[in-house]
Amino acid sequence: MNATAARHETVLSVDTLRLDLLGSPGQPGLVEDVSFQVRAGETVALIGESGCGKSITSLAVLDLLPPQVVVASGTISVAGEDVTAATARRMDALRGSVVGSVFQDPMSSLDPTMTVGAQIAESRRLHLREPRKVALERAVELLELVGIPNPRARAAAYPYELSGGMQQRALIAAAIACEPRLLIADEPTTALDVTVQAEILELLADLQQRTGMGMLLVTHDLGVVAGIADRVVVMYAGQTVEQAPTEELFANPAHPYTRALLSSVPQAGRRLTALPIIPGRVPPAGAFPAGCRFHDRCAFAEARCLDGEIPVAAVRDDHDSRCLRVDAVTRLEMSS
Repeated sequence: MNATAARHETVLSVDTLRLDLLGSPGQPGLVEDVSFQVRAGETVALIGESGCGKSITSLAVLDLLPPQVVVASGTISVAGEDVTAATARRMDALRGSVVGSVFQDPMSSLDPTMTVGAQIAESRRLHLREPRKVALERAVELLELVGIPNPRARAAAYPYELSGGMQQRALIAAAIACEPRLLIADEPTTALDVTVQAEILELLADLQQRTGMGMLLVTHDLGVVAGIADRVVVMYAGQTVEQAPTEELFANPAHPYTRALLSSVPQAGRRLTALPIIPGRVPPAGAFPAGCRFHDRCAFAEARCLDGEIPVAAVRDDHDSRCLRVDAVTRLEMSS
């Protein structure tokens, strides 16, 4: 991949995506009206509580939805190709070559019956038609690239012979083996201790700088978001509710849910008798309330928030929010 790829080139575009559960006509979608983009060289973080639709959205990008979930409407384009219209054979070709993926549990993603090097080489043999010897040699180089010591010996090892941190590095090596344009990382550091988490995040940032790939980072860890993301997309109850550049979103949250999430994070120099929590819980899919889906947990809610679809509106340049009370939300200081 050309590391100097134009940064403004869009490598992922999700437009008004709706995902439905089969056999549930007339019910709200699992995901509705989700739109965002990822550009080359950019990290976009997809955040929200469990059950908000983050992971199912990322699986839709990879065309790896469970059999009972379908794309009902909207489009997903990867490197300019509409994957919602692609055949299964075409998606097999795209996964691994144009879009790579890293998930939170490497042992569930790595094949325990194959050596680490063979698994990395397999992708290059399949997509790039490299001879076995050449692909295995490249696998060693990739293991070295992701910071694994004695990479030739590790390439000959099985996954269970590696530590958790090394397994995740090996999985990243496999994901970038064919120099994808887009990397989807779904909670890539959750199963790791704090020190290894920092190393993996630094590795991802370094690889992105070298290759120019775009990255969609699915996470609930706002500390990770602050350290690595260029832009943030906030999801709640199956919808995107706010998106903005990271610094802008952290400084000027314009949706009550985003504000509540940020207020729940401990901050240096901020003394509290108790950490704020968000009352209530995310409504289950299929039981989303009418109007604003956050209104029953929201301190800003009023009567008009309870009925009708809530549109996404511009707050300022490159900053959108799905809220009727943006002015009230943005008037408050985050330190309050």
